[in-house]
Amino acid sequence: MHVDCSRSSEAPVRSPDVVVSNNFMNSAFNDDQVMDNEEGPSNPYFVFDTPQGTRYWIPNVADKFIPVCGKSYPTFADVLSMYELYAFEAGFSVKKGQTKVWNGIPTHKYLRCSKYGKPQPKRTFDTLDESSVKHRRTTFTWCDYKASILVSISNDSYTVLSFNDIHNHELVESYNRDLSKISRKLSFSTKQFIHNMSLNRIGPMRAYRCLVALKGGHHNVNGTPVNFKNFSHQLRIFIGERDAQVFLERLRERFDNLPNFFFYYTVSNGKLSSVFWADEISKLNYKAFGHVLAFDATYNTNRYKMVFVPFTGVDHHFQCVTFGAGLISTESIESYVWLLKAFLKAHGTQPTLVLSDQDPSMLQVVPMVFTESRHRLCMWHIMKKLPSKISADVLDNTDLRSCIHRLVWNVYIKPETFESRWNDLLQTFRLQDHSWLNEMYNIKHLWVPAYFRELPMCCLMKTTSHCESSNAAFKVNSTSANTLVQFMMCFENRVDSQRYRQRVSEYKTSSTMFTGNTDLAIEQHAFAIYTNAVFAQVQKEIIKGKFLCYITNQTETSDSSLLIDVTHLDKRNNITNVYQVTYNTVDQSASCSCRNFTRIGYLCRHVFCVYRLKNVERIPPQYINDRWRRDALPKHVFSISSRYGVNPHALSVMRNEILDLVTECVDVARTDEDALAKLVDQLRDFKINVLSKQPLSTTENESNECQMEEIVGQPINIPVEVANPEVARNKGCGTHTRIFGPGEKAKAKPPKRPKQLRLCKRCGVTPPISTCHRWARWGVW
Repeated sequence: MHVDCSRSSEAPVRSPDVVVSNNFMNSAFNDDQVMDNEEGPSNPYFVFDTPQGTRYWIPNVADKFIPVCGKSYPTFADVLSMYELYAFEAGFSVKKGQTKVWNGIPTHKYLRCSKYGKPQPKRTFDTLDESSVKHRRTTFTWCDYKASILVSISNDSYTVLSFNDIHNHELVESYNRDLSKISRKLSFSTKQFIHNMSLNRIGPMRAYRCLVALKGGHHNVNGTPVNFKNFSHQLRIFIGERDAQVFLERLRERFDNLPNFFFYYTVSNGKLSSVFWADEISKLNYKAFGHVLAFDATYNTNRYKMVFVPFTGVDHHFQCVTFGAGLISTESIESYVWLLKAFLKAHGTQPTLVLSDQDPSMLQVVPMVFTESRHRLCMWHIMKKLPSKISADVLDNTDLRSCIHRLVWNVYIKPETFESRWNDLLQTFRLQDHSWLNEMYNIKHLWVPAYFRELPMCCLMKTTSHCESSNAAFKVNSTSANTLVQFMMCFENRVDSQRYRQRVSEYKTSSTMFTGNTDLAIEQHAFAIYTNAVFAQVQKEIIKGKFLCYITNQTETSDSSLLIDVTHLDKRNNITNVYQVTYNTVDQSASCSCRNFTRIGYLCRHVFCVYRLKNVERIPPQYINDRWRRDALPKHVFSISSRYGVNPHALSVMRNEILDLVTECVDVARTDEDALAKLVDQLRDFKINVLSKQPLSTTENESNECQMEEIVGQPINIPVEVANPEVARNKGCGTHTRIFGPGEKAKAKPPKRPKQLRLCKRCGVTPPISTCHRWARWGVW
């Protein structure tokens, strides 16, 4: 049924006889057949019944939204925008209809109700064939009605020729319009929200619930949970086979735009094999804090199962800091050699100490590449094997465990002392022939602290706990389903969070005022030099040097030095220890036998005790380690331009500013009803003005691709020179769960005992079988 409406360009008058022609009204409807034709904003449509029993719905929409026949538009997008706005107010969705063509030139175009089309015929099936009965469930909603507008095309002008607004299906109520097709289309801001949440390992379902809570209800959210999940899946499909290429293009863009950015990669058989990258801030962090380096491989961070290897250190706030990161396909010696060489190529200098676990490849690779560094194994990984290597009878019934721990963790003893005490310990517990203990003793120079006592900063990291903590933080953001592009975004998000915590610590250090616990001037000097975290440790040494240490002996030497014996009272163990401090009266230099300055980089309580008695008010410059200073890093490291989470493009900056301005206005006027109503009217008029110029769904595929490209941050139509890596097979790839060791199994709770069945007291048999039980039911007992 098609109805032509002769409406002028002026605002139309809304009444039933204007909506449809008089002939149609007289032939189809009578006054007593009108179910609801009262006008008003509370009635969204008119409903009519024909004598044949057919029901029709006519929208009751404000005049400014109704299409006007004879009105021309410069582009088809403007026509589509106008009709979609009308359809949204009326309660139906729009789809593009057929186009009439004459001599290859389009002359007419239809815009129809989305329910236009012939219904799907009922499917016949054989009742004897079970497979033919099962059919797919669908939400098929076509009802073959002709509500539409016809647009003529001539001389780059689009004119509305006819308009039919009669529907043979119920229109969507105002309270259900958030479920309509046009409302379920995800806006760009919603897609960006889903993507940003995924970078923090928050899935689409939780993202939907978060957005519902933020916007105050389901009706204020575009899309359903299914739409949210579909978008996450579509984003991975959109990246698809171009993943590795887009990933490298992202690194190349940073190389072109960021100062001192470094990345290096290898390709094997046309596929990405390994990659390493480090930015300027990572290099500055390594220059300041790269004395001790730890690295450990982590898994399940991307869909290709490439091994993720971040290089981690400790900054001047005792926090983890990343010096760079790499992805390798295999954990072979060749891969690790390439990775460490790429690290050296990026930073130029070797660390003093390299910390890793007992991976066989790392044991060979580290001395091979870092020729000027000392390699150290993680003590925790070695000591945690005690329950699985030594019998439980010996560990549980003797003090072997505590004796070993006291020996190997002792940072004060010399190598000769360790060796003698180790031999005595084995003889005491009769473990001279224990293979694992002898094997660990043979590599004692790789993990026992006594063999690193001469190395600067040797006690900054004795285990890979900082590295594993950093790895766990990276895995909080990334999942095993992520593409390389998504993994890179997750990595940058986590690094940005890491640098934010560093910036917060810098701010607290610069804004904290001095509050001393002693009357010593050297304490205030330490506060002015060190960061808050380091000063807290130095302050403890100063306090204990004043209250728990005293001098027992003092001897002069020939070179203007004093040998001073400092007694330290250990209240925890109720013992006293004596340390010797060598003090130079000329330059105020001092060295202690505890070697605290060598091990950790700041003076010990014994030296501060001597300085207190010698009236030294300032820490000598030679004992101020640059890595612990407040100004260890340049200030531009914390600038906005150096942050990953900031989009510097002008459009993004303006969008954020608009959101901030609107939020600020709403917060200020939240209790003023008139001000809020005025703001709503202004924003609504602005929205109508914008929507009249911008179609809601023109070239939907193209706009969707543009949105995807903006979210990914790279154009997708680039030639693919490097293919995606193959799915790697590394440690643990054949198991779905982690394999537990004997020590962990011993700590596990034992399984619950099966519940015992109750027995009959008379015959000792289970009640259902018991004769006594049956007799009791029959009334014998």
